[in-house]
Amino acid sequence: MQSESTFPECEQCVYFRYDGEEDAEVCDLAFDEDELARLYAAKRCPFFRVYDEYGTVRKQN
Repeated sequence: MQSESTFPECEQCVYFRYDGEEDAEVCDLAFDEDELARLYAAKRCPFFRVYDEYGTVRKQN
């Protein structure tokens, strides 16, 4: 399934997930109207965090 994300980094973000009810990949953050307007104006998401599935393992070692 292709993402309809505006930002190319969304697919590597920790907040990006598959929603079975919508049958689509979505951002898990809840934006209000003003935040969403700022997000699209900036062309870059200030909440982006790289998803690192091995991060927890490295902390345990």
